[in-house]
Amino acid sequence: MRIAIIAVVVLGALIVLVLVVGWSLPVRHRVSRRATFAASPESVYDAITNVGDFPRWRSTVKSVEEVAAIDGKRAFRERDSHGAILYVVEEATPAHRLVTRIADKSLPFGGTWTHELSPDGPRTTLRITEDGEVYNPLFRFMSRFVFGHTATIDSYLADLGRKLGGPVEITD
Repeated sequence: MRIAIIAVVVLGALIVLVLVVGWSLPVRHRVSRRATFAASPESVYDAITNVGDFPRWRSTVKSVEEVAAIDGKRAFRERDSHGAILYVVEEATPAHRLVTRIADKSLPFGGTWTHELSPDGPRTTLRITEDGEVYNPLFRFMSRFVFGHTATIDSYLADLGRKLGGPVEITD
């Protein structure tokens, strides 16, 4: 019985510690990663804007549906094993720049991804900058110390590299 009480106290203290650390972390974060692809800016841009094709090349996406425009802007909903996320395209400059924003206010996180494409001879460098917000202190702790803020970007860039025909080196 004594061991069970000690275990419960230790577990409770650990949960409190995780929450305190989570509350002490900033809600907002900014991370940026880049990769270079053996493809033209137009080809890369086509791949990252053809949302209907995402389930074929993005390892985490199960389905995507275009939905009615939000404030006159293109919108779509991605589904993966964790649920659905509604996105709005805030800015789209073909072969140069794409900005998407999470439009679902009910999620414990939000923010934007800014995709910037730069020609590099016959190749294209894509930089993705995440201006993220994590509202829940437990999710903030997990995002910072368990998953890492760049995990989703890294997975996306690796998947895009496979789609475009080659491995990529992902850097800051």
